[in-house]
Amino acid sequence: MTEFRPRGFDMIPPVIKNLIIINALVFFAQMIFERNQSFNLENLFALHDIRSAYFKPHQLITHMFMHGGFAHIFFNMLALWMFGSILENFWGAKRFLIFYMVCGLGAAVLHLVTLYIELTPVVDKIHSFPYEIQEQLRYASGAVNPLNSATLGASGAVFGCLAAFGYLFPNTPIYLYFLFPIKAKWFVIFYAGMELYLGVRNSAGDSVAHWAHLGGALVGFLMVWFWNKTNRRTFY
Repeated sequence: MTEFRPRGFDMIPPVIKNLIIINALVFFAQMIFERNQSFNLENLFALHDIRSAYFKPHQLITHMFMHGGFAHIFFNMLALWMFGSILENFWGAKRFLIFYMVCGLGAAVLHLVTLYIELTPVVDKIHSFPYEIQEQLRYASGAVNPLNSATLGASGAVFGCLAAFGYLFPNTPIYLYFLFPIKAKWFVIFYAGMELYLGVRNSAGDSVAHWAHLGGALVGFLMVWFWNKTNRRTFY
């Protein structure tokens, strides 16, 4: 198996380091303002359905830097470091940053399309109510009005990194639970298959944005395929 050994390899390259710092600072701000209803960070910066009263275009970007809990941010940042560091060393900072942001945008777009389809019956139901009730529901919580449910996290962009890693380094072993080696290509295919299954199944109570993950992975795969289409014989 050919191994990738970049020159001047940086364990925490600059873009990865700054992304982790920004995500950590935003998460700290979320904890500070968690109980402040007059300044609700999720309403302002997390991603909402385009028909929600809280939707703003900047949320397509800002949702990538917010997280729903310590475990959420920890595992996202761990995966970003594991796979993103190799990609940034391989591509350079500028290309990796473009890749990361575009994957996050792709994840958000597919998630919004999914929400639009899934929540159309909710919108129709709301429109059947008198105008006064519609106005009351407009800014109601996501538990009352699903249109106002927030989506947040870097997972879509991270899945793009995972897809790119599996494409460029298909034979590189990934150690599940740090013990069991599996080639990156099989890991990515299995993980994507599970996300597709769970997304189609759409179980009640499942709060994971599976289609956002798949959107990030799809965009990541297409970008790295396009960038690498003149050099398809070099796989590590």
